[in-house]
Amino acid sequence: MVPLFTKPVYSSQAGISSFPAFIRMSRKYKFWDSNKMYLVSFATINWVDVFTRNDYSDLVLDNWKFCQRENGLEIFAWCIMPSHTHRIISSRRSKLEDIIRDMKSFTSRHIRKAIAAHPRESRKEWMTWMFERAGKNNVSNKDWSRTLSGATA
Repeated sequence: MVPLFTKPVYSSQAGISSFPAFIRMSRKYKFWDSNKMYLVSFATINWVDVFTRNDYSDLVLDNWKFCQRENGLEIFAWCIMPSHTHRIISSRRSKLEDIIRDMKSFTSRHIRKAIAAHPRESRKEWMTWMFERAGKNNVSNKDWSRTLSGATA
C-alpha cells in the first residue's frame, strides 16, 4: 500500500506541515525544509504489536535520544503505540531524510535482535516469520530484515 500524501503545506501560525490526501508520494522520505516541523509515523510490518514490551519501546526511545545528540533531531511530541509510532520532528543540523533512514534501519535491526534474544518472548517464531516473509517480498531490502514499514511524513 502506498501512502497518499503530497508536498507539505505549512501553517503560518504553527509552522506545522499538513498533507492533503489523494496524491501519491513515493516511498522515499521527502522533506522540503528540515527546519520545519513534520509529523512522522512508522508502523510495524503487518501492524504486529511489537511495542507492548518495554524492552522494545526502550530501544526506540534510545535511538531517538541518540539522533537528538548526534544529528540535532528535535522532537516536539511523540507517542509509541503497540504497533506504530508518531513524532513531530525537525532538525537544524542534519537532513531529516538521512535521520529517518538511519533511524528505521537501526531500530529494525536492533528490535529483531532483541526479539530473538528475549527469554520470555512467546511470539518470537511468529514475529520473526512475519518480518521475514514481508522482507523477502520487498526487493529494496538487502536481506529479509524488514520490521518497520514506510514512514509517512
